[in-house]
Amino acid sequence: MRTPGHYFSRIARGMARVGDTRLREIGFATAQLPVLTALKDGARRSQTELAQWAKVEQPTMAQLLARMERDGIIRREPDPGDRRSSLVSLTEDAIARLPAGRAILEQGNREATRGLSAVEVDTLLDLLRRVLANVEAMDS
Repeated sequence: MRTPGHYFSRIARGMARVGDTRLREIGFATAQLPVLTALKDGARRSQTELAQWAKVEQPTMAQLLARMERDGIIRREPDPGDRRSSLVSLTEDAIARLPAGRAILEQGNREATRGLSAVEVDTLLDLLRRVLANVEAMDS
């Protein structure tokens, strides 16, 4: 195939598959990455904020957070500004595992770009940022 979408899709699925296999060893999954990233510095966010951050629907985020809470990755606390809502944060155990997760993902990215020079990787990143901006513009 000579369409970018074909390769974007295959790369995303492949990276997720490999990432899930490798992250499983430390109790994480690639689907959790947006939440882990949003909360990595001790932040507390609402489910709504996390859904917007991850660009997913509320029910999808609710299911993900329920699994993460079950697995001891996040905790929920009442939101002092809104009694109907709760704030989500990472558990201490999850925070302690973040460096290992980051190392796993960095290794995967190095392997995925093996054989490319540093200049080529920079060029690839620049092109991908531009394509992402185009896709996000299409979505608005």
